Amino acid sequence: MGQRLVVIGGDAAGMSAASAARREQGPGKLEIVAFERGNYTSYSACGIPYFIGKDVARADALIARTPEEFIRNHAIDARTGHEVLGIDLDRRAVRVRNLREESETWEGFDQLMIGTGAVPVRPPLPGIDAEGIFGVQTLDDGLALRAALEREQPRRAVIVGAGYIGLELAEAMCAWGVEVTVVGRGEAPMLPALDADMADLVTGAMRGFGMNVRLGEAVTAFEARKGRVHAVVTEQGRIPTDLVILGLGVLPNTVLAAEAGIPLGPTGAIAVDQRMRTGVDGVWAAGDCTEKYHRISRRHVRIPLGTHANKEGRTAGINIGGGYATFPGIVGTAAMKICSTEVARTGLGELEAREAGFEPVSAVVESTTRAGYYPGARPIRTKLIAERGSGRLLGAQIVGEEGAAKRVDVLSVALWHGTPVEDLLNMDLAYAPPFSPLWDPVLIAARKTWDKVAAGR
Repeated sequence: MGQRLVVIGGDAAGMSAASAARREQGPGKLEIVAFERGNYTSYSACGIPYFIGKDVARADALIARTPEEFIRNHAIDARTGHEVLGIDLDRRAVRVRNLREESETWEGFDQLMIGTGAVPVRPPLPGIDAEGIFGVQTLDDGLALRAALEREQPRRAVIVGAGYIGLELAEAMCAWGVEVTVVGRGEAPMLPALDADMADLVTGAMRGFGMNVRLGEAVTAFEARKGRVHAVVTEQGRIPTDLVILGLGVLPNTVLAAEAGIPLGPTGAIAVDQRMRTGVDGVWAAGDCTEKYHRISRRHVRIPLGTHANKEGRTAGINIGGGYATFPGIVGTAAMKICSTEVARTGLGELEAREAGFEPVSAVVESTTRAGYYPGARPIRTKLIAERGSGRLLGAQIVGEEGAAKRVDVLSVALWHGTPVEDLLNMDLAYAPPFSPLWDPVLIAARKTWDKVAAGR
């Protein structure tokens, strides 16, 4: 047997790395063992809100590969219920606890892949440990929440946090017919991912779907009765509830790396280069526990997305297996929906652009997703942000109904290649009345943005 690769974390980044390393080297050349403290490997964390909201009937539909499939088809020893407690770089070994047998062992490695992901923010507020308060990060978390919904049939739910996860879980609660209240600290949802003028559309949509939306309001405590949550306390008052879901975002899970002396970057996540190497020889990292290079701001950022985790894991695995690959960075493209409203963004918002040293100009256009006369045409608002003077595209945001969000991919590609908005004007986008107006909203927004850039020259 040749070298031994130990993988910490059995989901997107870790198992993508393990699989890519196996493709580079056959079973006889590289032994691979992966440790996952949960009960599942290689599942779609992004699909969990849709399992909770009944769009996905069975949890196993979210699982791409089971541990048995990794062992049988890829010669990867994937061990669930095993938590890595420490990394000893001098010894080149990790300390692992078998959670089922309550035993510990040291497992040696030649190469180490860290894919520990992120942990949900759980603020140290009074009452935070009461029953009925859920965080949703893993499939085990999703199963626990859905089981509680089926068992208890709550009438009211409070979502704490108005970011991506909070809003997706608010939609999931609507499927259960509960009264939903969303509490957010910001003056609008999804800040700073969206600019305020775009986020206001999301607020209106949420209220239109019957949600109670309380913005600019900080949670200060949770009240419990007989150990179970029954109210959320904010600076403005008290909200009775049967269930609380925390959607306050996540932080990179870097405890093991930091304790071992593996360098972190300025964002607090693990620092890696384009090949996904850490500052320690033979130690690699990928996914939500690592920082990313933003190609527009030219800064390192923390943006936890499964798309990045899979690509980074693949990159790490190819290099671990003896090949050569790089991950060139991100532009911050993301999409989500809340009921019938779709939201997408890429690049930088206006405030982010200013913080990165740009002088931005922007334009917002109202249009429709199809030709106005075609049945099913729905409203769409498109915003482009460009650099004053050069006219280079810096970012884009879209809020609309069916057919809105995926338009952001055109703009993501333009960002990737440093395209000025002037060049967007004549892009040969597909047109037919069922899919867009004659002038697609992307093209209208590009024209209006370029007009502003040209007027300022």
